Amino acid sequence: MSTFSHETYLSPCTWRYGSPAMRAIWSEANKRRLWRRIWVALAEAQAQAGLVTPEQVADLRAHAEQLDIERALEIEAEIGHDLMAEVRCYAEQCPVGGGIIHLGATSMDIEDNADALRLRQALDLIRTGLVELLGALAERIEATCELPGIAYTHLQPAEPTTVGYRLCQYAQDLLLDLEAVERARASVRGKGLKGAVGTAASYRQLLARTGMTPAVLEARVMQTLGLDAWPVATQTYPRKVDWIVLGALAGVAGSLHRLALDLRLLQSPPFGEWSEPFGRKQVGSSAMPFKRNPVTAEKICSLARWVAAQAPVAWENAALSALERTLDDSANRRLTLPEAFLATDEILRSAARLVRGLGVHEGAIARNLETYGPFAATEAVLMELVRAGGSRQEWHERLREHALGAWAAIREGQPNPLLDRLLADPELTRLVPAARVQELMDVARYVGDAPERCRAFVGELRKVTGNE
Repeated sequence: MSTFSHETYLSPCTWRYGSPAMRAIWSEANKRRLWRRIWVALAEAQAQAGLVTPEQVADLRAHAEQLDIERALEIEAEIGHDLMAEVRCYAEQCPVGGGIIHLGATSMDIEDNADALRLRQALDLIRTGLVELLGALAERIEATCELPGIAYTHLQPAEPTTVGYRLCQYAQDLLLDLEAVERARASVRGKGLKGAVGTAASYRQLLARTGMTPAVLEARVMQTLGLDAWPVATQTYPRKVDWIVLGALAGVAGSLHRLALDLRLLQSPPFGEWSEPFGRKQVGSSAMPFKRNPVTAEKICSLARWVAAQAPVAWENAALSALERTLDDSANRRLTLPEAFLATDEILRSAARLVRGLGVHEGAIARNLETYGPFAATEAVLMELVRAGGSRQEWHERLREHALGAWAAIREGQPNPLLDRLLADPELTRLVPAARVQELMDVARYVGDAPERCRAFVGELRKVTGNE
């Protein structure tokens, strides 16, 4: 008898990470219900061929939901085969139909079709999470599309952008991930019913003289399951599918790692521009009572790395499956598939909470823009100087010298003196009047068409999220 408690190791995905809905999809109970559903569908099709009786099918159908996992595990402890243990457990419950369960099938005819159904269920849940996150981002983009702030390249201050435009970058990555998840979902098909090496030899023998071909039997079962079958297979469906699916999850993880990493940087006090939600009673550090660590963003980054590491395992399962199949994928698939989905689910849910509760600190954003933005405005001043007849190369060097002097002052903790230095340059103000220089140095307006692009992009997001 199995007992699970906090006195023994439990996966963090059992109770800490992932939603109840995703845990239910990858639960032992859901897997075994799907197995039984497939056995019932197989028996129904075999009844149409005259191989089994309607009474036997009715008996299987009547007991399909009566799982007894403890009994199945007792049998498995004796025979060392989980699927056959479930067959025997199910057969014990079905006095009329028990003898025809799994007729003609091999294990992977059941397990791989069940896995395909679980993959589709799980991908649908991931898609829902992505759409909800994109909806939350659309709201924040719309609210901050005109809020100017300094942008950073090479982790150094660059030119101004808007907060909304920065958020657009994450949303655009996630749109690509949504497309990848949808493609992955479309790639998921079942093995079908093709027997031990994919030739359907057992079904052909079983169906001899019934008037039904193995292909027809397969088609009827798969129609009942609502699942397409691969036209050819070995003992399993192509393991490349798992790699495609885990690659899509790794893509989601990568996009959210980027968002979370940026938030961690911007929450650092020297930036101070963003912060993740922090509960009134939340403790940031056991040693330092003042700490407000970005723990949610750090969790996202941590889990994202783990999800990305699972895709190479799926690649190896596909590449190293010799001939018609080897079993060295089985054990790791019990870990990689459910836990990659659960971790991705946790990442998505955490990111949605983070985006909805994102602290955008306009005072710090304005301070950094005031400190570093004037350097970006020198580009506009340079163009105006050249338009007034100055040499582009000469004025580029002269503005560079002014900028370096201003940087030296900032490093000493002084306010940015760049504007004062420019206004004090008589050669410069001879070509460009002081009032025009001051106008050009108003960097809050130097955001190009970012607000317009934000609004247009939000329109595209609304189409995807259904909130037009």
